[in-house]
Amino acid sequence: MLKLQPKFDLHRDVVSDILRKEASVCRVTEYCEAVDTRILNIERNGDILYSWKGATGTTRIGKYDANSKQNKLLYTFDKQVCVSSCSLNKEETLLAVSLAQNTGGNERLKPISKCLTLLIEIHPINNTKVLKAVDCRVKVQFLVQEPDRRSVLESHLLLLTEDGYVDLYHVLLTRQEGYRVVMANPERLSRTAERIVEDFCWVQWDRHTQRLYYLTHKEKFLLRCVQFYPNRNCETVMELVLDLPSNSFSSVRFANLGFDHYHSERPEQEPVRMQVLTNKIGSMCVCYSQPLKDKQELIYALVLVHKDCYKKFRVSLGGNESPQKATQLHPLFIPIGYYILVYLQGYFLHCINTRQQEMLCHSLFLTGPDVNLGLQCQAANITVLHAEEECNGYLLDMATGRIHAVELNPAYLLRILRSDTSSRCPSGKSDPQRLAALHCLLVYMGNDPNLELKIIEWLCDNVNTWDSFDQIQEFILASLYRISYKKSLSLDKVLPYSSVFEKKEIPACLLEVPGVCCTTELHITLVFKGKARSLQGFWSELQWNTERTKYLDAVPNPRYKTSHIQADWDKLRSERRPSSRMNHTEDNTKKVLSMVDTWCLDKKLVPLFQEEDHQQRALIGLTVDKLRDHLNRHLPRLGKKKIDSLVVNFVAKLLELIRHMLESVWLMHKLGPGVLRLTQQGSPAEWAVFHFMFRILESTQGLCLPLPPGFHTLFAVFAVRCVPHHTFLQYIDHGFLRLTETFVSRLMTDLDNSEANERLKFSILKRFPEPMEKRIYHMWDHPVSSASISRDYVRTLLEKHNKNKGFEFTGRDKPGFRPEFLPLTYLAKILSDIEEQALNPFEEQENVDARFVEETALKQTLILLGFEVK
Repeated sequence: MLKLQPKFDLHRDVVSDILRKEASVCRVTEYCEAVDTRILNIERNGDILYSWKGATGTTRIGKYDANSKQNKLLYTFDKQVCVSSCSLNKEETLLAVSLAQNTGGNERLKPISKCLTLLIEIHPINNTKVLKAVDCRVKVQFLVQEPDRRSVLESHLLLLTEDGYVDLYHVLLTRQEGYRVVMANPERLSRTAERIVEDFCWVQWDRHTQRLYYLTHKEKFLLRCVQFYPNRNCETVMELVLDLPSNSFSSVRFANLGFDHYHSERPEQEPVRMQVLTNKIGSMCVCYSQPLKDKQELIYALVLVHKDCYKKFRVSLGGNESPQKATQLHPLFIPIGYYILVYLQGYFLHCINTRQQEMLCHSLFLTGPDVNLGLQCQAANITVLHAEEECNGYLLDMATGRIHAVELNPAYLLRILRSDTSSRCPSGKSDPQRLAALHCLLVYMGNDPNLELKIIEWLCDNVNTWDSFDQIQEFILASLYRISYKKSLSLDKVLPYSSVFEKKEIPACLLEVPGVCCTTELHITLVFKGKARSLQGFWSELQWNTERTKYLDAVPNPRYKTSHIQADWDKLRSERRPSSRMNHTEDNTKKVLSMVDTWCLDKKLVPLFQEEDHQQRALIGLTVDKLRDHLNRHLPRLGKKKIDSLVVNFVAKLLELIRHMLESVWLMHKLGPGVLRLTQQGSPAEWAVFHFMFRILESTQGLCLPLPPGFHTLFAVFAVRCVPHHTFLQYIDHGFLRLTETFVSRLMTDLDNSEANERLKFSILKRFPEPMEKRIYHMWDHPVSSASISRDYVRTLLEKHNKNKGFEFTGRDKPGFRPEFLPLTYLAKILSDIEEQALNPFEEQENVDARFVEETALKQTLILLGFEVK
């Protein structure tokens, strides 16, 4: 399920360098003693702080530079000490260290209660200041200042104690002799301390965003966040009420504040494990787990702050065989993009979609022996690191000192798609897995063209519609959603995402996941505390998302359903004369097609976008119009210009996506230009392409989505080659196949007038709209087409003559005389006389001389009516 990319190896990147340095100190060729290297902290820029036991009975602290891949010695203690917390300021002039003191001379130091916190000048080594000497653990962490404020010499240090309070020290620095940077007033440091938090039972530091989350408990649990700004100011910006068990924290818990090797909690000592995960575009998830000792169950919950909801999952563990005791374990919460992976080693992996969380079928739940991270260690030794810039998590294996970047494995997700393809709901349980895997591949990983091609190959192998969901509809909607989901979180509830939302009755297998019980509560208790001027960036987006979510929850059907356009589309097609609305939709169509042209100027493999197809052009423009109105109504904050660009891109991507599917299947079956000839019968490969096009047509019609101009012509060409003529005509009668003027024109000219082809042409002309029928008659080399041309021409001239000169028919009282059919009667007789002549003019010419027939018929008619012919 996951791919692990190695990013750091303590032995490879650090220990080997330490051994060389210790060998140099001891003046030996090779140093073989244990150096006991331990990772202490990871700073915001990715630098890793570590300590090791020196050869001369010392403890050294070093830094691994994530950019240069070089190691640097920061400080050396002249005796062995237990470093439980450590942090380095950005300028690398100050080192804050928290030591667990020992009273004996044991070689292997044991953790004790007393803690000594020091602030050390390291550039140059000049002074050491004691900040705290207390009987509880202390965590230290420097803040990161604004990069361009180099002229201001100051550093800011957080001290977080196990007694439940947080102090902020403002350390002023001064420059001496041009290069020496020292503390300006070390004796007054305690006076600069500012109490930030008075009481907490749980605290988490976010190094990327410079935020401090902490939990207080009086009558209820309250999660607060303190945001630190580059100008040394800070403020509480958020309060969130959490529904946690009263015994959640028997002692203070620290998260993301370095690694204390002398004090670690055992799993059974943690009734609740909690973590806050954020995304820079404005999403926040509070995750916590609670193992139940009396039952073989695990409860974990996600508070989706940006979605204004709370989801609690209860997973049964009793049916799984594992050498570990589930009551002693907590799952790992691993962020990967907008997914959160809940992983319990040996039991399950739940990939939760935090953007489309309404239905379980859009989240992937896996159990069994294949569910593992690929690490040769226990989950208790794994620490999750959050990388804000990449929105992904890193895994730190504390036992080996290795850091791995976590990515979803597309090969594994493709195997889920291809496995058990014969199962159906309700007996088949793999449909929700396939649906979740498909969306993960398309939305989260969909920018990879090779991956998209593999998904299209899978679609070609499974062209039959499944009972639970339509694969092609899901492919289209998920791919369309991908191009816009990064714009704003609020788009999640208003854009089409899945055809499942279009169903009147959703299959039960998509609503439930075996072994998982999920309860959802809407409307969490959230308060933003920051001032209006301060709520910018992430907090502004989060506030907007929560407010917009509350609004959309109160609006019926806020998600745009493509099927809602059907009534307007039927009305537009019924209009015979161009209206102002049709002109407006044509302007929309021009914008879309111009964008498609700029995207793919070099793609001419499949003959699309090479004809007008007025019906599809009208549907394209109408789709743009309706989607734009929907977004303007629900998300006015985006602005009309941004919405217009988004919608045009959305529809253009739809047309381009269908073209891409056709080109992929075209290349897959190695089709050439010969497939467009109507005189040949289709091969098995062409029949497969025709069947795939039929499924595309069926899927898009079900959603009332437009098709690229030229699609219906191409589909009709494949149909007339691959299916019997009577089946072809049934496709037309049932609305699956729409005749286009381009196709019928080619049919009339390319096919000869054999008996079978003649019947086919007659049948098609009978089904063709009358205005287009007149233009098509001119292309068919056949007596009937000539008769039709003459008949229409004579009728037009006689009506014109009657209108201009007041012409009145004579012989009205004669029996059997029908003046309204007079031109047709005389024309038929004239054509019959011409055909009975020995010299047939049609045999001497390649095409019928339509003008000659029209003039002859007109003259003969006027003579028989008794008019003078000039």
